[in-house]
Amino acid sequence: MDDPHLRATPLLDFDHPRLRALSADLGWADLPESARIGAIYDFVRDEIPFGYNASDDLPASAVLADGYGQCNTKTTLLMALLRGNGIGCRFHGATIDKRLQHGVMVAPLYWFAPGSIIHSWAEVNLDGRWAGLEGVILDDDYLLGLRARTGQQGGPFLGYGVGTRDLADPPVVWKGTDTFIQSTGVNRDFGTFDDPDEFYRRHGVNARGIRGWLYRNVMRPAMNKRVGTIRMGCAADGNAGS
Repeated sequence: MDDPHLRATPLLDFDHPRLRALSADLGWADLPESARIGAIYDFVRDEIPFGYNASDDLPASAVLADGYGQCNTKTTLLMALLRGNGIGCRFHGATIDKRLQHGVMVAPLYWFAPGSIIHSWAEVNLDGRWAGLEGVILDDDYLLGLRARTGQQGGPFLGYGVGTRDLADPPVVWKGTDTFIQSTGVNRDFGTFDDPDEFYRRHGVNARGIRGWLYRNVMRPAMNKRVGTIRMGCAADGNAGS
């Protein structure tokens, strides 16, 4: 019987030569299940740095080609790589309050953004329990740069793409259970879906029409420039590695 949590879809195109070559080069299929999940998760979290793609509903191969991603696109890539290496996974859809994007989404563009923004993460079933992998969104260098930029080393934080109860130690490391980095910004939960394709057919993407044009051509370049500046603070801060 076809397992919907292992199925390829137009967005989860894990048979694409680029994804197949990556998996073979990194030898993920040879790892035990939990270590395999962790290795793929770590790759998408840190080797695909945080950044804003042209659309939420890009296929995984396009996200890999971009070399960066945000919550929705990194979720698609993560799910494709997991399924391509025999790890069943599902899609969890939600929205986040736009305040979570404050600091990355520069004014006056911030004021034109919708109050709620489509958000998602992957879930894997390990030892009979579904674990959410939302922590994949932000790479370590971005988090280090954010602490340097804001001067806040710990405690609750909402903004700059982060929604966590403790900026010093957000639960982003794979230890066999849930990881989170934007969870305190979630304001609506759509539940789980077999794949991102089903979710986007039902709920759409964040930006369409004129708003989509503005996002792709005005907002996105400005946001990616801001993200790059924040990440550079990691190298500039003398205490970044301590």
